Amino acid sequence: MKSNHGANLHQLSGVLGIEQNAIIDFSSNINPFGLSPKGLEKLKNNLNLASIYPDPEYIELKNSIANYCNCNANNIVLGSGATELIASTIKVINPKKALLLSPAYSEYEKELNRIEASITKFFYKKENNFKLNIDEIINLITKEEFDMIVICNPNNPTGTLISIQEIEEIYKAFQKPIMIDETYIEFTESSETSAINLVQKYDKIIVIRGTSKFFSTPGIRLGYAIISAGDILNTMTLIPNLWNINIFAAIMGEAMFSDSDYIKMCHLNFLENFTTLYEGLKSFKDFKVYDSKSNFILCEILNPKYDATSLYNFLLKKGIIIRKAESFDGLNSNFFRVCVLTKENINLLLSEIQKFILTF
Repeated sequence: MKSNHGANLHQLSGVLGIEQNAIIDFSSNINPFGLSPKGLEKLKNNLNLASIYPDPEYIELKNSIANYCNCNANNIVLGSGATELIASTIKVINPKKALLLSPAYSEYEKELNRIEASITKFFYKKENNFKLNIDEIINLITKEEFDMIVICNPNNPTGTLISIQEIEEIYKAFQKPIMIDETYIEFTESSETSAINLVQKYDKIIVIRGTSKFFSTPGIRLGYAIISAGDILNTMTLIPNLWNINIFAAIMGEAMFSDSDYIKMCHLNFLENFTTLYEGLKSFKDFKVYDSKSNFILCEILNPKYDATSLYNFLLKKGIIIRKAESFDGLNSNFFRVCVLTKENINLLLSEIQKFILTF
């Protein structure tokens, strides 16, 4: 069952003959610690508001995001998920020639192809453990005429994190629009890594974020972009349809961005669980485990007797889903990706991987 965006739990529950909530999904990169209690409480207490229209300006929601991100509310554009905003940004900039850091989320290339942009891919290299060579990319953008750079930071699927200083170096050399998808930035150790800090400083920075991953709310479809003042921001504010964010997404968002206890709990538990997963995977001599600054880990199978599909199929029978990574450019059938879940689920995954390895 091939998917470019992780597991389709609706299909898999039918294939496996089990309920969706019984599937242990290591493929979707969603925070396992549940919903914000404050967000959920506010939602429950306001279900009757389904009978009214949302505030078309979304003032409270934007203010909540602005406080959370330490940015100006006037620089925020809302969307029905980060992917919608990625598509809108690419359409607005309309680059003839774009530089895409790869391997990466497939929607960037898909949207660039929609507008018939010429795409050059700058690869994170396996030989360099998927770390960025800043000198190489600056050399490339000074030699060739690109109209836009697309960066996922931390990068999916490699977990690579580009520092804010490196992004600033790239911008100074480029001086044209850079779109930075920060879907996974909240899983990093410091908020100082966010390019939001560059939005007020420069005039062509677009930072995209969503709530699906860190806030564990893929069902409410809420994303936001923080954009430097200027033509791109002005055009982006004209795109959304009136009331494009449903009232329940707005209500929940207003509360969860300010739920500091929940946010601290997630960070604390995540770091502990990440260490358990990372060290557990590294204990298997059959795997090369790459460093990650996100909530997922990329692994390469070194044993020639099996590949990621073999491991995937074995775990699938146990109701455990991992992400085969060969659909990402530059990665072959030996690569797979797993995200951080609860310790109980992590230990189960490691135990089943051990059983699988022992069959060879």
